Amino acid sequence: MNETFARRLTGLAAICAAAALIIEVPLYFVYSGPPPDSNILARLLIGIIALAFLIVFVTAFRELIKRVNPAHEWVGSMAFAGGLVYATVTLVSSGLEAGAVIAADRSIDPTITVSGTYILYGSIGRLMLALFLAAVGYGISRTKLLPRWTGRTAYVLAGVNLVFVPSLFFGNEPANFYAANGWGTTASMGAILSYWLLALGISTYRSGTRSAVSAGAPSLRH
Repeated sequence: MNETFARRLTGLAAICAAAALIIEVPLYFVYSGPPPDSNILARLLIGIIALAFLIVFVTAFRELIKRVNPAHEWVGSMAFAGGLVYATVTLVSSGLEAGAVIAADRSIDPTITVSGTYILYGSIGRLMLALFLAAVGYGISRTKLLPRWTGRTAYVLAGVNLVFVPSLFFGNEPANFYAANGWGTTASMGAILSYWLLALGISTYRSGTRSAVSAGAPSLRH
C-alpha cells in the first residue's frame, strides 16, 4: 500500500462511516416513546455499517502513519487499537439491543430496557473514543500528514468525551443529558463524531489526490 492509496482509502472510509452515522443519529429522536421495531433495527443496522467502515478507517490510518513517518508507527497502532476496541464495544451493545427487540413481544425502548448497554455506549465507549481521538490527534500533529486543524479538533473531541466518562453515576434516563445512557452522553457524541469524521475524511482524501499529482509531476532538476 503506497501513501497515495493509503490516504485515499483512509479518507473514503472516514467519509462512508460519517455518512452512515449522520443517517443513524436522527433516527433516535423520531419517537417520544418506545419506537417501533423497524426504527430500532434500521438504526442499529446503519450503525453496524458505520462501524465496519470505522474499522477500515483505523486500519488504513495506521498504515498511513507508517508510510508518512515510520518512527511514529506506534501512534498509528495505538489509534488502531483504541478505534478497534471502541467499534467492538459498540457492536456488542448493538447486538444486545437488537436481540432484546427481536425477542420482545411488545414495543420496547432498548436504550432503557437493555441495561447492559448503559456504560458500553456511555462511559466505556467515551473513554475508548477519547483514547482513539487523542492518538489520532497526536499522530497527525507529529507527522504533519494533514492540516493542523484536524489534529487540534481531535484533541478537543477527546477532551469532550472524557468529560462524559463519569456519566455512569447519573442514572439511566435517556432524556437526561448527562445520564449513563443520556442523549448527551450517547447520541450527541455520535453526531459530533460523525461530522468530524466527515471533515477529516474529505481532507484526507483530497490530500491523497494532491499527493498523486505531486508524484506524477515531472522533475525540473537536470
